[in-house]
Amino acid sequence: MGLVYADIELINGFDEELAYKHIIGEDEVKRISINILVDSGALMLSINENIQEYLQLRVVEKKNAITATGQIISCNVVSPIIMRFKNRRFTGSAIVLPGDNEPLLGVIPLEEMDLIIDPARNELLINPEYPDVVHLKLK
Repeated sequence: MGLVYADIELINGFDEELAYKHIIGEDEVKRISINILVDSGALMLSINENIQEYLQLRVVEKKNAITATGQIISCNVVSPIIMRFKNRRFTGSAIVLPGDNEPLLGVIPLEEMDLIIDPARNELLINPEYPDVVHLKLK
């Protein structure tokens, strides 16, 4: 299996709420489209400092993270962040990796959006059994 990348959109969740309340215009909502590495070994959505700065996401806490090399690093956690992939949506938090490190899409947002990795095609897909609506596993 090779590396799997997906085109996603990231949105500042506070901005979306302000637009919903007609405090700012829809065109003022900060958003960015990126090509992200889908990493089934990672738990969370991970962005880098450049993306955090562009979206102006608020730091809500710090957490330690273990990198693929086993190094422990202290990272900011930002929230709320919205991620969109095709007809799916995830709202939650993201770990901020230092500098311009490669963003990662981990298993928590993958599960919440009912997405699957197709290793034969190296592609991220909407669960074909439920293409129109997310089916969450509760047990």
